[in-house]
Parts: sequence; structure tokens; C-alpha cells
Amino acid sequence: MSSEFWINLGLPPEWLVFLVSALPVFELRGALPLAINILGIPWYWAYLIALAGNLLPVPLILFLLEKVLNVLEHFSFMRGFTRWIYVMGQKRSATVEKYKRIGLILLVAIPLPFTGAWTGSLVAVVLGLNRNESLLYISLGVVVAGAIVTCLCLLGWVGAMLAGLVLGGIAFTRIIHSKNQLV
Repeated sequence: MSSEFWINLGLPPEWLVFLVSALPVFELRGALPLAINILGIPWYWAYLIALAGNLLPVPLILFLLEKVLNVLEHFSFMRGFTRWIYVMGQKRSATVEKYKRIGLILLVAIPLPFTGAWTGSLVAVVLGLNRNESLLYISLGVVVAGAIVTCLCLLGWVGAMLAGLVLGGIAFTRIIHSKNQLV
């Protein structure tokens, strides 16, 4: 999308970056390329804004998600949704269960689909981890993810190709690993 689309939304560019980085799925992985490569915000300012936006929902998720899901469980039409949330958290919890605190940092830091602060927070809640410790380790993961994505943005097309190669290599390794487990 062109920069005109984003500018025509009527928000100051910094607020737009902040809001995009607070959204699930996009987080700072989407906000930093928007800020640096589309809106032309200097990388250091974009990094700080995206970091703040990405960290905003973390304490809310860590300290309120379980309570909200418990309330929603009382409504029959919401039970499928609440169960889906727990299943999603369980599916993403293997790294954290295996490597504990470092696993939580890695889950958040490695910029892959369905990883990030939202997923890390969900996994911490589902596994019943200490909320204060989880906040620290998720924050560290966000700092690392922001550094990785910022570097890739600054590398332009080279960064995009590098990210594609790394993601492709990880996907290939996981496919091979899963086939070996079936044998």
C-alpha cells in the first residue's frame, strides 16, 4: 500500500504506528516496516513507538485474560471461542515448556507468524506462569524482535530476501523434523 493510503486515514503517522503495533497479528512486525519503509519515520523513533505500542496490551492480557475468559465461559455461545483461545495457547506452548524463560523470550522474539507479544502473553496465561516474570521475559522478547525487524527494514530488499530465506529454512527444517517424528 502506498503512503497516501496511510496518510489519508487522518491519524498522525506516529499514532498510526503505535496503534498497528498494539494489534494482534501485526504487532511491531507490521508496524516497523510501515513506519520505516512507508511513512519514512526515522528508525530509532519508529522502534521506540512500535515497542511502546506492542508492550501496551501485554499487562492487560497477562492480568485480565483469564478473568475475561472465565466470564465468557458462562455464555454458551462464547464457549467455543474460549476453548479455541486455550487450544491456541497450548499449541504454541511447546517452546516455553521446553526452555522455560528463554523459551518465552524466543517465542516472542523470533518474528514468525503466530509468535509475538500477544501469543507469548496467551501462552503464559494458559501455562499459569508467574505474571510478573512473564511480563519481563515478554518485554525482552519484544525488544529483540524489534531489533531484528528494524535491521531487516533498514536492509530493504536484501532484508526481505534474507528474512524469506531464514523463514523458508525454518519451515523446511520443521517439515523434515515432523516427518522424522512420524517414522
